Amino acid sequence: MEPPHDKLSTEGGQSLGNNPFAALSGAGLPAGPPPPVAAPGAKPKPPEPARNRGRVDILRETQGRGGKTVTVAANFVGIGQPEKEQLAREIRTACGCGGTVKEGRIVIQGDQRETVAKVLAAAGFRPVFAGG
Repeated sequence: MEPPHDKLSTEGGQSLGNNPFAALSGAGLPAGPPPPVAAPGAKPKPPEPARNRGRVDILRETQGRGGKTVTVAANFVGIGQPEKEQLAREIRTACGCGGTVKEGRIVIQGDQRETVAKVLAAAGFRPVFAGG
């Protein structure tokens, strides 16, 4: 039985024939640079240490907040407001909660000290749990 003329057969068929990449080869191209070779007796370079952007205190506060607990990252040195807002956005995403930047401090809702410390450490800071 013949398929109707308005439908295409899906039972396979002939190959595409021409491969547009068949003509591409390494013939006639210059060789790439040689791989780097270490000097005899040279020690391999150690991996670069993570940059230290300074100490950041992580606090848990409840006073003056109606009994609600918040996590505060304070005492940033050498970063501006836009970078603090970017860090706050990353922390809020990681914690799955709200937060803001007030008076140079990142304030996150709830007791999220461990998660805040992980995000700050990944950003190159040295988080320190301060207070009780």
